[in-house]
Amino acid sequence: MEAGPRDTAHDGGEQLSPDGPDETSGGVTDDGPGADEMSAEAEVEVELRPQPRLRIWQLAPIVILAAVGSLMFAFPLAFEFGDGGAVVAMLGLLISCCAAGWGMMAARRVGHTWPGLPERGSGHRPDWRVVSGYALVLLGAVVLAVWRVARLR
Repeated sequence: MEAGPRDTAHDGGEQLSPDGPDETSGGVTDDGPGADEMSAEAEVEVELRPQPRLRIWQLAPIVILAAVGSLMFAFPLAFEFGDGGAVVAMLGLLISCCAAGWGMMAARRVGHTWPGLPERGSGHRPDWRVVSGYALVLLGAVVLAVWRVARLR
């Protein structure tokens, strides 16, 4: 014996087909949305996964290294601590650059990119003007830092 609704209307009442009602009004059943509620607008996709973020244990060493390196670079240049000032300043610059590189790699790992550059794995090539702009800014900063440290001697 199959489980299902019983057909008890033997006296000529409304008969049900085995797969549901025969007629629907406007292609919509009674328990679904009305024809006026349905729209032909485009659907909006929403990402359900949370956005990747840098955690505090990833950020703390980067921030600490950057602060220590910046202080090591800035104090000898500002106060000119004798003959060892240039060495300490270059070491501070090196530590600051290491912290910046570490921060960029951590940001890249969670999916962040530099402004103007395509996302990782998108298949798009970066624009040469943006890359050359970043290279010029970096080159300018290095030239100014080396020039200032060389002036200490």
